[in-house]
Amino acid sequence: MSRKKFSLVKTVILSVIAAAVGLVGGFIAPLFIAEDRFTANITTDELTEAHGYYYSGDISDSVISVEDADLSVHFIELGNKYTGDCTLIKVGNTEVLIDCGSREQSVPFVESYLKNYVKDKILEYVIVTHAHQDHYAGFATAENKDSIFDLFDCGTVITFSNTNQKPTAKLYNNFKREIEEVKAKGKKVYDALSCVNNVGGAQDVYQLSDGVNLEILYHAFYEEGAHAESENDYSVCCMINCGEKKLLFTGDLEKDGEESLADNYKTKHGLNAGDFVEVELYKAGHHGSKTSSSEYFLSVFQPKICCVCCCAGSTEYTKNANNTFPTQTFINNISKYTDKVYVTTLCIDYDKGEFKSFNGNIVVALKDGAVSVNCSDNNEILKNTEWYKENRTSAYWDAA
Repeated sequence: MSRKKFSLVKTVILSVIAAAVGLVGGFIAPLFIAEDRFTANITTDELTEAHGYYYSGDISDSVISVEDADLSVHFIELGNKYTGDCTLIKVGNTEVLIDCGSREQSVPFVESYLKNYVKDKILEYVIVTHAHQDHYAGFATAENKDSIFDLFDCGTVITFSNTNQKPTAKLYNNFKREIEEVKAKGKKVYDALSCVNNVGGAQDVYQLSDGVNLEILYHAFYEEGAHAESENDYSVCCMINCGEKKLLFTGDLEKDGEESLADNYKTKHGLNAGDFVEVELYKAGHHGSKTSSSEYFLSVFQPKICCVCCCAGSTEYTKNANNTFPTQTFINNISKYTDKVYVTTLCIDYDKGEFKSFNGNIVVALKDGAVSVNCSDNNEILKNTEWYKENRTSAYWDAA
């Protein structure tokens, strides 16, 4: 038994709470400045003529079960009012976990969810994108609390190469302690730069199954000595390649990092100026903020489906309605390419701590080229919701 194992009584209590409350998420974001709402009036015909790549196609009416899927991606709600990322990717009996926010108390909720799908309690790959609490709190618990590293057997761990965190920062020191414990168990721990350079046993591409691989994507902020104004630009980024279909995960990468990633991806894969990659799924960068999902980046990686891990409308970091997640700028940019946008959680009243599932836990499943989206609360796309109609506009969605 782990030195940090919860007592049986505490475990039972937490399990009951998790079952009763369900998996709900929260929110974290930077401060934003004001912006005008986007209200241009474009007709459907004009939209089609100007943007032939706009995607409004159908997703499979038949839900693909996780058990039958070639691959499934799970965007998990985290049991409190704070936004955070935690994404499970399941390929047969191989699992990849990307991040575990949003707070230490989210760990029992994540564990409860993962137990449904990680039957052998082995996470073959764990990616910790960057050193922000809403992304790595579940790997940086206090010394007497179990982290995800304690609760699951983690095979290969890939972490951020750089950080602006102070050496004395409590959460960062918790994380460093947990990583040292992982290494002491004989597990492999690499940083993103080692992966993209294929040094020290690290790889830029990991085979998950026949026809499915995990590709660590390069951007300039991995480099030793590179300085980013925002911790977000140190995010580890990756692509899941499943046959011809691609799934993109960029943590909280912001505009400068996105530009570097897009340019380097095009160079690596022999794409010319003006070429683009149609990705089946994109996890919205930085929770649908105005600092990510930039215009150039999305022109290179044009998504069919976009999932946003946030608490829509939360006023925790800004009172400006346009800049609460998912922001108006994000809607302006993403709506040029797809209307298949899903959101985990909805804020009812931040000050009172009231929130509920928006779509809830979102599961995107692929099988034999077909794709389905199935959510724990409802499957309604963002543009059809009352929240969107009351809080956001889009020349593309509203025209269609």
